[in-house]
Amino acid sequence: MNTLTLDRTDIKILNELQKDANLTNVELAGRINLSPSPCLTRVKKLEQMGIIERRVTLLNPKAMGLEINAYIQVTLDKQPQSALENFRDAVERIPEVMECNWMTGDCDFLLRVILRNVEDLEHLITSKLSKIEGVATIRSNLVLKQITYKTALPISTSHTIIVRL
Repeated sequence: MNTLTLDRTDIKILNELQKDANLTNVELAGRINLSPSPCLTRVKKLEQMGIIERRVTLLNPKAMGLEINAYIQVTLDKQPQSALENFRDAVERIPEVMECNWMTGDCDFLLRVILRNVEDLEHLITSKLSKIEGVATIRSNLVLKQITYKTALPISTSHTIIVRL
């Protein structure tokens, strides 16, 4: 297992890029008080080590006509490895599924989905999820209002971080 120690400068870089991945290297270097060349070297190292996985553009779901944000709990009738893999593979092919988490507790999987309307949610449940072999129960919960939504990980510059890769 590889380990890497992130110092304050690395953490500042990560925090700035989490806020705005479109920063140019010169802008980023200025924000963290580092010259551009060493800044770029550090960013490349963070990318090569897999700490920076990718850079994405976040869209406004409502502006795109996606009004429904829902959480769906799915329980399988049995959990052999093949059933878990079958469910995972099927869910990965459903574009409305934004997250799929394998859970402990009352359900096996918790999905977060985004759709245009309630009719699309009904279609997703009845025509897609319920058709996956091994699905025993499906419970959905609609989000009335999103109170907070973050994409940035909470990393502090107050101490170094040892990353295990």
